[in-house]
Amino acid sequence: MMESPFPLEPTAAEAQAAIAEEFAFFGDWSERYQYLIDLGRKLPAFPEEWKSEEHRLLGCQSMVWIVPEGNAQNLRFHAISDSAIVSGLIYLALRVYSGRSAEEILATEPTYISDIGLAKHLSPTRSNGVAAMLAFIRDTAKAQS
Repeated sequence: MMESPFPLEPTAAEAQAAIAEEFAFFGDWSERYQYLIDLGRKLPAFPEEWKSEEHRLLGCQSMVWIVPEGNAQNLRFHAISDSAIVSGLIYLALRVYSGRSAEEILATEPTYISDIGLAKHLSPTRSNGVAAMLAFIRDTAKAQS
């Protein structure tokens, strides 16, 4: 199992609060987009053999691959995109949900999206992609619980 590149807050709720706090430091959306791009660069290396149709997330305009591992007590997700901003969005979702139990994943609504104003600043296709990624994470947790 690969090590987590994310600061692992004790709970998903605390991870969401930390994300909201970090984004509050930035005055405008150009700075927030740059921060998202910087976060995306922190994603760990993603094995080339995982970049297959089997792991491709449908519903995203960009190419996104996501691989789950673990069990109901500890589900981890590995993901990457060919888009810098989408990679940042992946980083945020994995920070909240990866390394959590299926029960905690299912009990945690992604409030960080509205808390940081992301919902208003994503194009419809990016919003659809984020929704597809969150649905994949929830569906994986449901299948494990």
